[in-house]
Amino acid sequence: MKAIVVMPTYNEASNLPEIVPQILSLDVEGLQVLVVDDNSPDGTGEIADQLAVAYPGRVEVIHRERKMGLGSAYLTGFARALERGADLVFEMDADFSHSPQYIPEMLDRIRNCDVVIGSRYVAGASIDPRWSLRRRFLSWGGNLYIRLMTGLKVKDATAGFKCYRREALEALDLGKVRSDGYAFQIEMHYACQKKGYRLAEIPIFFGERGRGESKMSFKIIWEALWRVWQIKWRY
Repeated sequence: MKAIVVMPTYNEASNLPEIVPQILSLDVEGLQVLVVDDNSPDGTGEIADQLAVAYPGRVEVIHRERKMGLGSAYLTGFARALERGADLVFEMDADFSHSPQYIPEMLDRIRNCDVVIGSRYVAGASIDPRWSLRRRFLSWGGNLYIRLMTGLKVKDATAGFKCYRREALEALDLGKVRSDGYAFQIEMHYACQKKGYRLAEIPIFFGERGRGESKMSFKIIWEALWRVWQIKWRY
């Protein structure tokens, strides 16, 4: 089966040259990477182009004119992956917080469900010990709030490491998805649950980013929390 990893990037020049080869070195037939770069000023787009030359037919790059947001980048990538005939579509960060080592397990689990989620909050999962108590509380508390307000059964409502069946993405009304950042992940989980999809969570170790600066901010967290109500209303 053809599997494409959609990987949005903005200023990931120090991580992309390492994570892409790690993904492609996995013993997974038909695995490809689609980089969606938002005109990164640090040259990430040029590095992605070099990787596309180094791995012909296995790496593709979409260059966007400006920083347009995570949700928009994923939707652009999903559309291209489906256009390229992907049977399975991954979403994954480029900063090593999501380890490529979990991809084979996710491919195994997707045989019996519609969406597989790499989760921080199921038995066996763990978070990098470098996370501060404050950050842990914000993440755990935010997830609890989201689940209580939406009725989501997913333990990690803001998880951004996932594998979708083609049929699942095609059946969703992706044009209806308007959220960005963490709220995008919440909305996708909510839309999938509303469709009655079979969602499975596997435990992962969620690491601190490899290099570069974190994109997380209180603005992004706050947006995710208030958009929960908007998501509920629209669905």
